[in-house]
Amino acid sequence: MQKVFRITWAQQGQDERKVSVVSYSEKAAETYKARKAAEDGVSDVEVVEVKPGE
Repeated sequence: MQKVFRITWAQQGQDERKVSVVSYSEKAAETYKARKAAEDGVSDVEVVEVKPGE
């Protein structure tokens, strides 16, 4: 079974961490992680493995 990933991040001015709505392959998740980390007000971007259907 293929592993599935999402990205999570901290948004300046928000108490709760944000989570991507879509799931990615590991390679795509790393690409989106870099894009998200480059956005203003974003920090602590992580790639997390999720179970299919989560």
